[in-house]
Amino acid sequence: MKSDEELIALVNDGDADAFEALYYRYRDWVYRLAWRFTRNHADALDVVQDTFGYLLRKFPGFELTASMTTFLYPVVKHTSFAVRRKSRRVSSDDEVLDEIPAPAPKETSRRELAAVLGVLSDEQREVLMMKYLDDMSLKEIAAALNIPIGTVKSRLHQAVQRLRDDRRTRDYFLE
Repeated sequence: MKSDEELIALVNDGDADAFEALYYRYRDWVYRLAWRFTRNHADALDVVQDTFGYLLRKFPGFELTASMTTFLYPVVKHTSFAVRRKSRRVSSDDEVLDEIPAPAPKETSRRELAAVLGVLSDEQREVLMMKYLDDMSLKEIAAALNIPIGTVKSRLHQAVQRLRDDRRTRDYFLE
């Protein structure tokens, strides 16, 4: 399996199959992230298309200076917000809750978890999801959001502390 850097070098040399490989490697990640921002299947698909169109226009001459997810994250985020503004669609609470994994019996319900996450600031929730859902490092999060790593740490700490303090999610933190 070729690395992202190898695929990018091939795309820079005109290899369309290499771009296709990048697309298949990252399309599901881009879709999940776009859905998280848009809360709409059709809008998320539009974001996937726009994101990879943006990436394709970077060639030839594209140089990857961070991980591909770090590069793509702000593109997906800004494109999602633009698509959302354009479509003016509002999703139902049920669609939002469907994305949250069901807890084991006798644990916090999905509605309670959604309510707890809803009390976090947008910045705290975004960093928390990037860390634990997207499995991004603190350095990658800082680069993707164009903020200092100390700010990432602070937002993450505040989010986790808020979840620890909430009676509905406290059990997740007990050992």
